[in-house]
Amino acid sequence: MAGYSPRFVVAAFGVLVAATFGASPAFAQRESGLELQQVAETADAALLAGNTAWMLTSSALVLFMTAPGLAMFYGGLVRKKNVLSIMMQCLFLMGLMTVLWSLYGYSLAFGGDGPYVGNGDYLFMQNVQRTWSDDAGAPVAPMYDVGGIPIPMYAHMLFQGMFFIITPALICGAFAERMRFSAMVIFSILWGTLVYCPLCHWVWDGGILSFDTTAEIEAGVGSSWAGGALDFAGGTVVHISSGISALLCALLIGRRGGFGHEDMRPHNLTFTVLGAGMLWVGWFGFNAGSELLSDHLTTSAFAVTHFSAAAGVLGWSVYEWVHNGKPSVLGAASGAVAGLVCITPAAGFVNPMPALLMGFVAGIVCAFACGKIKGHFNYDDALDAFGVHGVGGTLGAILTGVFATRACTDIDAGNKLGLIEGGGTRLLIGQIVAVGVTIAFSLVVTFIILKVVDAAVGLRVSEQDERRGLDVADHGEEGYIFS
Repeated sequence: MAGYSPRFVVAAFGVLVAATFGASPAFAQRESGLELQQVAETADAALLAGNTAWMLTSSALVLFMTAPGLAMFYGGLVRKKNVLSIMMQCLFLMGLMTVLWSLYGYSLAFGGDGPYVGNGDYLFMQNVQRTWSDDAGAPVAPMYDVGGIPIPMYAHMLFQGMFFIITPALICGAFAERMRFSAMVIFSILWGTLVYCPLCHWVWDGGILSFDTTAEIEAGVGSSWAGGALDFAGGTVVHISSGISALLCALLIGRRGGFGHEDMRPHNLTFTVLGAGMLWVGWFGFNAGSELLSDHLTTSAFAVTHFSAAAGVLGWSVYEWVHNGKPSVLGAASGAVAGLVCITPAAGFVNPMPALLMGFVAGIVCAFACGKIKGHFNYDDALDAFGVHGVGGTLGAILTGVFATRACTDIDAGNKLGLIEGGGTRLLIGQIVAVGVTIAFSLVVTFIILKVVDAAVGLRVSEQDERRGLDVADHGEEGYIFS
């Protein structure tokens, strides 16, 4: 039966059985039709189960990135008197941002089809949670459509909610060791509401930065600025927005006391390396999960994520080897994260060899940003949130316009995409515009938020509390007690 579909085989088998045992042709056709319907229903149920399982796994992986991943990565980079403080910020945001997402965040990000922000469709989880249907006499589960394939709305909401958690947590690296905990809480609420949710809607829910196809542009129905951009898993939404906001936080809050003349080396690089490994593993859910299905593109996104991270390790290490005479463990860990950040917007649009190049370049460029640029301007981005996420995310978004190919995702009805493929500069311009809009929007809104928070509770801890360490000052606890 080679060359025939499974449904054809089932139908033919039904007709054969009916004929063998003397059944009428009408009966045989009716039985084969029922068989085909059963096969289709079974296949749909299996597809739904597989996709749902992958999305829930990916959701867990992305949550794993915040704690223990980011918590350990950042926790090892601060001084020992602040290790609990930075870990508490990560852990607390897992709780705080989840509650905000369930109340209104998901609705602002993915509700409705307006160009700028979502509506109230999903407030308080309405139209997301299961409800009872009197007509069906059974529970009804809302579904989210992914290119004609349904997944549970719950799965989409949970997965996207994990992004809402980790993005403000990334910013914490810039103001580590000196921002009030209360200020961090208020800042995260306002930033998630006023920066993240609109950006998410602009990029992933048909807003002003979403990708317009060539047909839409030619028909005059494209509504995105400069034709929109491609952002598979959060180059603009997560990394550029958080990185740029982190830089502004570092500048407005000011340098840590003793910066430049006191020992501020990481207190536990073991934590940092383990955290980097956890981020690497969790990033497979972050990027490959953003396909929202379990299919060939999921596999491709998984592969290029791994390749870019690996090349990022080499790029940062080579840079340090050349400039410092030896590669550092911290550099290798940071290079892995830089490679992961860079490939994030491109994960579903580029093939493995460009991913290797992107990761390697990201390792070098981010190492230069965290070393030379930071040193030249003498700003105190404590844990290099801007140097890795802001710079790496910008690089990745722009290179997506260079290396994107229809061979990975035919998002434009067979039209060529990136510059290398022969798609011209259309996509590259759209990527640059999206980067510029994200930077400008993040800077303006973050500046306003910081000024409001400073006026309300004050951004910075007292000089005495900073000297004591935020573990004791904010939480009354110590990370290490030796007696």
